[in-house]
Amino acid sequence: MTQPAIEAGALVALVAHDADNTRIAAIAKALGHPARVRIVKLLLAKRSCIGCDIVEDVGLAQSTVSEHLRILKAAGIITGEIERPRICYSLVPGSLDPLADFLDALVDPDEPAHDADTHAPASDPR
Repeated sequence: MTQPAIEAGALVALVAHDADNTRIAAIAKALGHPARVRIVKLLLAKRSCIGCDIVEDVGLAQSTVSEHLRILKAAGIITGEIERPRICYSLVPGSLDPLADFLDALVDPDEPAHDADTHAPASDPR
């Protein structure tokens, strides 16, 4: 089975931006565990969540959930604001856009990539 041909300009746009490629890979890697996907879905549904509530909803040990939260935070997908004595986590708006645009381009290579200013919010369940 042959792959559809990609125009030269589109191919250059897909591979030329090393920083974009690194960002997309970091997001994908951070989402590469079912527990982290579940945490992101939870935060998408609730908009924000206290750490202990995440532990309860995910059903894993507190230390395991903390490690998953650390990975998501390091990738820039979530943020944690300290509200003594707890931390309230939420999704970073637009943080998943690079991965979403990349996946959209794979699914529909004829459609142009989005500009940074036209992204749907990260909470948009494309």
